[in-house]
Amino acid sequence: MMGILSGMRVVEGSAFVAVPLAGMTLAQMGADVIRFDRLEGGLDAARWPVTRDGRSLFWAGLNKGKRSIAVDMKHPRGREIISEIITAPGEDAGLFITNLRVRGWMDYETLSARRPDLCMVTLTGDRHGRPAVDYTVNPALGFPDATGPAGSAEPVAHVLPAWDCIAGGMVVNALLAAERKRLRKGQGSAVDVALKDVAAAMLGHLGIIGEVEVNGTVREKAGNALYGAYGQDFLCADGERVMVIGLTDRQWRGLVNVTGTKAEMAALEAGLGESLSEEGARWRHRAAITEVLRPWFAARRVAEFGAMFDEAGVTWSVFRDFGRALAEDPDLSLANPMFSRVEQPGIGVYRVPGTPMDFSGDAREAPVRAPALGEHTEEILGDVAGLPDAEIAALFDLGVVRQAPRAERRMAS
Repeated sequence: MMGILSGMRVVEGSAFVAVPLAGMTLAQMGADVIRFDRLEGGLDAARWPVTRDGRSLFWAGLNKGKRSIAVDMKHPRGREIISEIITAPGEDAGLFITNLRVRGWMDYETLSARRPDLCMVTLTGDRHGRPAVDYTVNPALGFPDATGPAGSAEPVAHVLPAWDCIAGGMVVNALLAAERKRLRKGQGSAVDVALKDVAAAMLGHLGIIGEVEVNGTVREKAGNALYGAYGQDFLCADGERVMVIGLTDRQWRGLVNVTGTKAEMAALEAGLGESLSEEGARWRHRAAITEVLRPWFAARRVAEFGAMFDEAGVTWSVFRDFGRALAEDPDLSLANPMFSRVEQPGIGVYRVPGTPMDFSGDAREAPVRAPALGEHTEEILGDVAGLPDAEIAALFDLGVVRQAPRAERRMAS
C-alpha cells in the first residue's frame, strides 16, 4: 500500500481501542504496521461486536491494513523475536507503540539498549500506571453527572469511548513528533501518555476546571440542550425527532427565519430585556426559546421543512439509530469516497472506511482488510527479524510462533 507514510515501519503491541486505532491510522497513511499477538490472539481478539459465529467485528475494524505475527510471549525466544522486530535496523524503523508495557523486556530502558534511537510511545491507564478505561475515567472526572435528562439524579455513561479515540490520535502525534526529533537530532524518545490525563487535560481545555474553580459552579444535566448556546431536540408531526442548533449568530438567524418566529423572538427579547443574538443569552433562556419553537415543529413533518433548512444553511439533523443511519445517510454510503466494500475473511463483504484524511497530491487509498491472526508470521520473521529459513522452521516446530491456518490464509488472499 502506498501513502504519505510509505516506507515507515511501526511495530504495535496493543489491545482494545486507542493504540490499535493509532496503528490503523498510521497504516491507512501508508506505514507498514506490524501487530504482534499471543498465539491464541490478544485480549481483544474476541471483543464485541461479533458475528453470529463469534468473529470479532471490533478487531477487524481496528486492525485494517496491518501485518500480523503470532508469538508465544511466555517463551524466552518468543520475547527475543519481538524485541528483534521492534529494534530491527533501518532509518524508517525502530518505531514502537504499545499499551502493554512489560518491565524487564518490553520497556524503553531494555529496548533502547538494543537501539538507542528507538521511538516508543506507551499508553497507560493513569499516570501512576494503573489500568483505566473510558468507563472508569469518566465517572472519576465528573462527566456522567453532567450527562442525561435535565433534573435526573442518575449518572449516565457515554456509549462512545471518547478518550480512547482522542488518545489514539495523540499516540499518532507523539510517534510522528518523536520521529521528527530523531530525524533532526538523531535521538530516540520514550513518550508516555495516560488515558486519564487525556481526559483531565480536556476538562481544563474546555473550561470546565475554570468553571468550578473560578465561578464556583458545577455544571448540571441539560438533556439534549447545547451547553452555552442554543441547541435542542424537537418532536415533529410525523413522529421524527430532530436536533437543531443555534450556536453561532448565523445559525440562530437561519433557524429563526425559516421557522418564521422572528416576531415571537423579538417579543421574547423585549420581555427579557436582552438580545438573543448573544449565545449566552440563548443558553440562559433556552426553555423560553424552546416553547416558542416547539409548536412549529409539532405541526410539521420533516419532509415539509428539511429542504428549506438545507437551503437556508440551518444546522440540523434527524435522530437515527445505527441501522437507520447506515440505510439513509449518504456519508455512510459508497457515495463517500472514504468507504469501500471489503471482504474480510471469516466475516464477509461489508462497508469499510479508509482514512478520513484526504491529502492533496496523494490519491485516497482504499481500505485494506484486517489480517488473519499470524497471517504474516513467516514473512516477518524472514524479512524483518532476518532469521534463516531453518530457524524459522524450527520455531514453528517448537510452537514458539504460529501462522494462520492454510485455509484461512487462502481465504484471506
